[in-house]
Amino acid sequence: MAWPETDTETTQYLAAGSAPAGENAAGQSDPGQSGPGDPSANETTQYIPPVPTDDSPAPHYLTAALPAQGATAYAAPTSHSGHGAHGTAGDGSGADGTPDGPDDSDGGRRLGRARKPLLVAAAVVGVLAVAYVVDIFVTSGDVPRGTVVAGVEVGGMSRSAAEDTLRSELEPRMTQPVQYRAGDVDGEFDPNEAGLRLNWSETLDEAGDQPLNPFTRISSFFTDREVDPVTDTERNQLGNALVAMQETTDHEPVEGGIEFEGATPKPVDPKDGQKLNVEKAEDIIVRSWADGRRLALPVDKTPVSISKDDVQAMLKDVAEPAVSAPVVVRGEGADGTLEPEDIAAGLSFEPKDGKLTPRIDRKKMAAGVQDDLADTVKKGRDAEIVFEGGAPKVEPSEDGKRIKWKETFEPLMDVLKKTDEREIKAQYEKEPAEVTTEDAENLGIKEVIGEFSTGDFAADSGVNIRRVAEEVNGAIIKPGDTFSLNQHTGPRTAAQGYVEAGIIEDGAPGKAVGGGISQFATTLYNAAYFAGMTDAGHQEHSYYISRYPEGREATVYQTADGASVIDLAFTNDLPKGVAIQTEWTPSSITIKLWGTKKYDVQSRTGERTNIVKPETKRGPAGDECSPSEGAPGFTVTDTRVLRDVDSGAVNEETRTVRYNPQPKIVCGGRDR
Repeated sequence: MAWPETDTETTQYLAAGSAPAGENAAGQSDPGQSGPGDPSANETTQYIPPVPTDDSPAPHYLTAALPAQGATAYAAPTSHSGHGAHGTAGDGSGADGTPDGPDDSDGGRRLGRARKPLLVAAAVVGVLAVAYVVDIFVTSGDVPRGTVVAGVEVGGMSRSAAEDTLRSELEPRMTQPVQYRAGDVDGEFDPNEAGLRLNWSETLDEAGDQPLNPFTRISSFFTDREVDPVTDTERNQLGNALVAMQETTDHEPVEGGIEFEGATPKPVDPKDGQKLNVEKAEDIIVRSWADGRRLALPVDKTPVSISKDDVQAMLKDVAEPAVSAPVVVRGEGADGTLEPEDIAAGLSFEPKDGKLTPRIDRKKMAAGVQDDLADTVKKGRDAEIVFEGGAPKVEPSEDGKRIKWKETFEPLMDVLKKTDEREIKAQYEKEPAEVTTEDAENLGIKEVIGEFSTGDFAADSGVNIRRVAEEVNGAIIKPGDTFSLNQHTGPRTAAQGYVEAGIIEDGAPGKAVGGGISQFATTLYNAAYFAGMTDAGHQEHSYYISRYPEGREATVYQTADGASVIDLAFTNDLPKGVAIQTEWTPSSITIKLWGTKKYDVQSRTGERTNIVKPETKRGPAGDECSPSEGAPGFTVTDTRVLRDVDSGAVNEETRTVRYNPQPKIVCGGRDR
């Protein structure tokens, strides 16, 4: 065997921590130590394998004298020349007792310095390697150390123990509401109703196997590793739960503003709008619902434009001074007073261009002083056509005087910001009549151009017919204007003097407030028909009523609150104006249209066709039943013939009407 070529190789043959005799740890001579071959009672002998040479094929041992306490072992020095091969180790002399050369001495010292840290490092690595192998063996099959699931530590446990621990800790959470916060809204939901279930096996699979990386294993002693529990999710149920959550989480932005409670201004703090981000919220819920902590769900914000500081500034600078005292409105001959409550009712604040802006409602402000200033204004009166002695007469118009509220309230905002000198001046203007005396005289209302009468109505219907006749009498229709019966009278309810009277409903007699107005409408329609007016919309009855002309009648209908449903309207396409005259008696109603005659009008009614016999129906039980013989249904065509009185030109207009059969109503007994 060959000798090692370097000091490093030499150290491979030396025992750990040895040094030549007579030297300390630093490799220096220490005369106070015993030399080789002179062991004492305080010395020990350590056997060290010598470095083999070509001359010593069999291994043998050298002895080295060591101090009893902390002594350093002695190793046989290396020598390429063979010196010291058979001498005592470390005595500094060769086989013949002569000292070793300087090169051998330096090499020994270098060897002593290098071999100690290397051997210590090798020993540490060896210990760690053994510990690593033992740790892998001991923890094989367990959940990796440091694993935490939903706040529950299960690291280092067997899978069965880990599952038992998770069930013990987490199953109670499955029956408890899950708290959440979404933006500015707090809430909770039932995980069971949301279709959420924990999958224990897949959760432990998610924790993984034991790591082989030594650094990972070492760090697991000092750190935790969070593992999300695996959830089995019923997506439809979770989707429904999220929709329900949106009913509370989602809200539109609320701009900052100021509201009044009576005459006291209150700030309205701004609040951003928000909508739940459903996709991200679903992911967070599935991953973290079992953690036992309140979930933070994401929302998409809609920012407001008015800040809280803007609201406070407007409250201090405008709202509070505005209602601090009344405002006097100086009129012509009388004054009005806007009390703080009146001001609060007419003052509002709205966001505009990123700022909170005060706004005055002139109508509400005017309502606060109208009664006080009523004597300073005058209502105008239009010229009217009145009928005296059976002939039309013009009732002259009168101009009025009114307050120009826009101009009156122009300086009000500046006044409201002050706490003294709080008054404004009312501005007035002349209010001309819409129909002047001259206008009425030029209408050409001089002769009857259309007239029609009907009768045979009940007393209660007669009350309503008389009431509507009073409202329509004297109405003027200028050339090109359209007259609407529902619009002219407005609601026809008990408040306007109408009573309950007979009607036909679904083919059967009935009663309603305003019953009988259809007879007035039929009479007016025929008067306009023969005056040559243009039909602007009407509707016949569904069932034919024998006292009306076939195919030449009309019905009207309003809801209980007066809204128009079926109307009668016609347009004055004549060159002159038209005035309506009504003449009522307890048994008849006559309507005349006055103007300048343009047409001679005739009506031609065709034969009934498509006749359908009525069916028999049982009426309501008790006294509410009104028997009826019914009437057949049929189709009829009416033709209006208009001849121009000036040119003689003739024009014909045709209208076909279909009437439903009116059922026969029987009361009591059986249908026949």
